[in-house]
Amino acid sequence: MIPAASAGSANLSGSRQPLSPEELRKMNAYWRAANYLSVGQIYLFANPLLRETLKLEHVKPRLLGHWGTTPGLNFIYVHFNRLIKKYDLNVIYVCGPGHGGPGMVANSYLEGTYSEFYSSIQQTKRA
Repeated sequence: MIPAASAGSANLSGSRQPLSPEELRKMNAYWRAANYLSVGQIYLFANPLLRETLKLEHVKPRLLGHWGTTPGLNFIYVHFNRLIKKYDLNVIYVCGPGHGGPGMVANSYLEGTYSEFYSSIQQTKRA
Protein backbone atom coordinates (compact mmCIF):
# COMPACT_ATOMS: atom_id res chain seq x y z
CA MET A 1 0.00 0.00 0.00
CA ILE A 2 1.27 3.47 -0.87
CA PRO A 3 0.99 5.97 1.99
CA ALA A 4 -1.22 8.99 1.35
CA ALA A 5 1.53 11.36 2.47
CA SER A 6 5.21 11.13 3.32
CA ALA A 7 6.50 10.70 6.85
CA GLY A 8 6.17 13.84 8.92
CA SER A 9 3.35 15.29 6.85
CA ALA A 10 -0.15 15.98 8.09
CA ASN A 11 -2.58 13.21 8.95
CA LEU A 12 -5.12 12.93 6.14
CA SER A 13 -7.56 10.85 8.15
CA GLY A 14 -8.89 13.95 9.96
CA SER A 15 -12.45 15.18 10.06
CA ARG A 16 -14.96 13.65 7.71
CA GLN A 17 -17.27 16.65 7.93
CA PRO A 18 -18.85 17.85 4.68
CA LEU A 19 -17.47 20.99 3.09
CA SER A 20 -19.05 24.24 4.19
CA PRO A 21 -21.38 26.05 1.76
CA GLU A 22 -18.70 28.75 1.36
CA GLU A 23 -15.99 26.19 0.51
CA LEU A 24 -18.30 24.58 -2.03
CA ARG A 25 -19.19 27.96 -3.56
CA LYS A 26 -15.53 28.96 -3.94
CA MET A 27 -14.46 25.60 -5.33
CA ASN A 28 -17.35 25.57 -7.80
CA ALA A 29 -16.51 29.10 -8.96
CA TYR A 30 -12.85 28.16 -9.43
CA TRP A 31 -13.80 24.99 -11.33
CA ARG A 32 -16.16 26.93 -13.62
CA ALA A 33 -13.46 29.57 -14.26
CA ALA A 34 -10.93 26.86 -15.13
CA ASN A 35 -13.44 25.23 -17.48
CA TYR A 36 -14.23 28.57 -19.14
CA LEU A 37 -10.54 29.30 -19.71
CA SER A 38 -10.04 25.77 -21.04
CA VAL A 39 -12.89 26.07 -23.53
CA GLY A 40 -11.47 29.37 -24.75
CA GLN A 41 -8.07 27.77 -25.37
CA ILE A 42 -9.53 24.79 -27.18
CA TYR A 43 -12.06 26.52 -29.41
CA LEU A 44 -11.34 30.24 -29.78
CA PHE A 45 -8.88 32.40 -31.71
CA ALA A 46 -10.38 35.67 -30.48
CA ASN A 47 -13.13 37.23 -28.35
CA PRO A 48 -12.54 35.06 -25.24
CA LEU A 49 -14.60 37.35 -23.00
CA LEU A 50 -17.45 37.31 -25.52
CA ARG A 51 -17.60 41.09 -25.62
CA GLU A 52 -19.21 40.79 -29.04
CA THR A 53 -21.50 38.21 -30.56
CA LEU A 54 -19.59 35.01 -31.25
CA LYS A 55 -18.73 34.68 -34.94
CA LEU A 56 -17.32 31.85 -37.01
CA GLU A 57 -14.03 33.69 -37.48
CA HIS A 58 -13.51 33.60 -33.68
CA VAL A 59 -13.49 29.77 -33.73
CA LYS A 60 -10.36 27.75 -34.51
CA PRO A 61 -10.60 25.55 -37.61
CA ARG A 62 -8.41 22.90 -35.94
CA LEU A 63 -8.90 22.23 -32.26
CA LEU A 64 -6.00 21.61 -29.88
CA GLY A 65 -7.08 19.92 -26.69
CA HIS A 66 -10.04 17.77 -25.84
CA TRP A 67 -13.09 19.00 -23.96
CA GLY A 68 -13.91 15.46 -22.80
CA THR A 69 -10.69 15.31 -20.78
CA THR A 70 -10.49 18.83 -19.41
CA PRO A 71 -13.38 19.17 -16.90
CA GLY A 72 -12.26 16.02 -15.08
CA LEU A 73 -8.68 17.26 -14.81
CA ASN A 74 -9.96 20.63 -13.58
CA PHE A 75 -12.17 18.87 -11.03
CA ILE A 76 -9.23 16.88 -9.67
CA TYR A 77 -7.08 20.03 -9.61
CA VAL A 78 -9.51 22.08 -7.51
CA HIS A 79 -10.10 19.28 -5.01
CA PHE A 80 -6.44 18.36 -4.78
CA ASN A 81 -5.54 22.02 -4.19
CA ARG A 82 -7.99 22.08 -1.28
CA LEU A 83 -6.21 19.11 0.29
CA ILE A 84 -2.76 20.59 -0.35
CA LYS A 85 -3.75 23.83 1.38
CA LYS A 86 -5.69 22.21 4.21
CA TYR A 87 -2.93 19.76 5.15
CA ASP A 88 0.08 21.83 4.00
CA LEU A 89 1.17 19.00 1.71
CA ASN A 90 4.34 19.13 -0.32
CA VAL A 91 3.09 17.38 -3.47
CA ILE A 92 2.67 17.99 -7.16
CA TYR A 93 -0.18 17.05 -9.50
CA VAL A 94 1.27 15.25 -12.50
CA CYS A 95 -0.78 14.51 -15.56
CA GLY A 96 0.42 13.36 -18.94
CA PRO A 97 0.83 15.67 -21.91
CA GLY A 98 -1.86 15.83 -24.51
CA HIS A 99 -5.51 16.63 -24.77
CA GLY A 100 -5.86 17.86 -21.17
CA GLY A 101 -3.21 20.55 -21.58
CA PRO A 102 -5.70 23.45 -21.66
CA GLY A 103 -6.91 22.47 -18.20
CA MET A 104 -3.43 22.58 -16.72
CA VAL A 105 -2.72 25.92 -18.40
CA ALA A 106 -6.03 27.32 -17.11
CA ASN A 107 -5.31 26.26 -13.53
CA SER A 108 -1.74 27.54 -13.54
CA TYR A 109 -3.06 30.85 -14.93
CA LEU A 110 -5.74 31.12 -12.22
CA GLU A 111 -3.28 30.45 -9.41
CA GLY A 112 -0.70 32.87 -10.86
CA THR A 113 2.15 30.49 -11.66
CA TYR A 114 1.67 30.80 -15.44
CA SER A 115 2.39 34.53 -15.25
CA GLU A 116 5.53 33.86 -13.21
CA PHE A 117 7.03 31.91 -16.13
CA TYR A 118 5.39 33.90 -18.95
CA SER A 119 5.57 37.46 -17.67
CA SER A 120 3.97 38.86 -20.84
CA ILE A 121 0.74 37.04 -19.90
CA GLN A 122 -0.75 38.74 -16.85
CA GLN A 123 -3.99 38.14 -14.94
CA THR A 124 -5.75 41.14 -16.41
CA LYS A 125 -8.58 41.70 -18.86
CA ARG A 126 -7.42 42.22 -22.40
CA ALA A 127 -9.19 43.93 -25.24
